[in-house]
Amino acid sequence: MSAHAVDVDASSFEREVIEASKQVPVVVDFWAPWCGPCRALKPILEKLAAEYGGRFKLAKVNSDENVELASSFGVRSIPDVVAFRGGQAVSHFLGAQPESQVRAFIEQLLPSPSELEHARALELRDAGDLAGALAALRKALALDVANGLATLDLAELLIEHKQLDEADALLAAMQPDIALDAQAAALLQAIAFARASSTGPGEAQLEALLAANPADLAARLALAQLHAGKRRYREAMDQLLESIRRDKAYGDGAARKQMLAIFSLAESQPELVSEYRRKLASALY
Repeated sequence: MSAHAVDVDASSFEREVIEASKQVPVVVDFWAPWCGPCRALKPILEKLAAEYGGRFKLAKVNSDENVELASSFGVRSIPDVVAFRGGQAVSHFLGAQPESQVRAFIEQLLPSPSELEHARALELRDAGDLAGALAALRKALALDVANGLATLDLAELLIEHKQLDEADALLAAMQPDIALDAQAAALLQAIAFARASSTGPGEAQLEALLAANPADLAARLALAQLHAGKRRYREAMDQLLESIRRDKAYGDGAARKQMLAIFSLAESQPELVSEYRRKLASALY
């Protein structure tokens, strides 16, 4: 067995398959020693695992010894080959297949050049090389303009660098995608927050307006936007909650919509988001 193929059982499945598939695709072969088609398929899978040199991982599960595990994935006939990406089962095939068909199955799982460049960009960003990350994200989109995840990550970095017009244009050009639309909308709101914090009335002026008239909801929303544009999300949401308590419908529910956008923008602060989700529910109902 190659370095890129491993035997897996119920105790190691989470680590070797689910978690590992968040890094590279994992192909799981459910087999049994008595199964003739399994014996025909096994050398093909192992050959390709070695040939691809780590671009995918082969995990072999003896279904006789792991009946519950096989059953949990609906295995009724073997060999049953299930592919995992991002922690989820994404495709499968049944029975022994010729090498050409197995190769085609694996090719469909592998990340595209654009996805690989996007992954490199995330590594650069996490390492603090923001300029390198920006360059890699632009390259990812040059390779595939429809790479929505790379578009969102590039827009987010552009907003951090105050390149708001470019971020706005990127998001406006995105094709609708039910899985990404909410995040795109949140980033558009982040652009609005950033613009409000740099072009609108100053913080002292808005606080003076509210001191004179706490019911001035236009000033309150403007102050919330100013805080959000500077990523002071707690202060922003406090202002938005007060606006909701005073008038839920003001500005066609603008305060509630802005709260929801901040929940997306502040996802790296789950305790803060959870706290204010509860406060929002209480204010609304």
